Amino acid sequence: MLAPRKTKYRKAFKGRIHGVTSRGDCLCFGSFGLKALSPDRITQRQIEAARRAITRYMKRMGRVWIRIFPDLPVTSKPAEVRMGSGKGSVDRWVCRVHPGRILFEIDGVSEEDAERALLLGAAKLPVYTRIVSREMREGS
Repeated sequence: MLAPRKTKYRKAFKGRIHGVTSRGDCLCFGSFGLKALSPDRITQRQIEAARRAITRYMKRMGRVWIRIFPDLPVTSKPAEVRMGSGKGSVDRWVCRVHPGRILFEIDGVSEEDAERALLLGAAKLPVYTRIVSREMREGS
């Protein structure tokens, strides 16, 4: 699972996801990518599930890049615990995703295989997505 080795602060505020992304919005490594269209928090388990679905369909041909990293700690308290007594312990790590962010990039496979693999990966994520390609980007 993805998680940072160390952080400046152990626990973080919840925060909000406003606006569109200011970086990470264009393809840098691969020919095809999965772009987020809605804001949400994506957990480390969802990222791993999507990565597995993509690589499994590609039969380990080609290359996959993960363009997001879960660096935000989310805390939770155990079940049936009374209110008060401070903030809970870190339960999982998430990544805040703004609309327009590229989540995954792939290269080294045909367009049909890339589209099918990214659709399978997108099914594991809680955000609306669109498949983008380098030809699409240069054309528009």
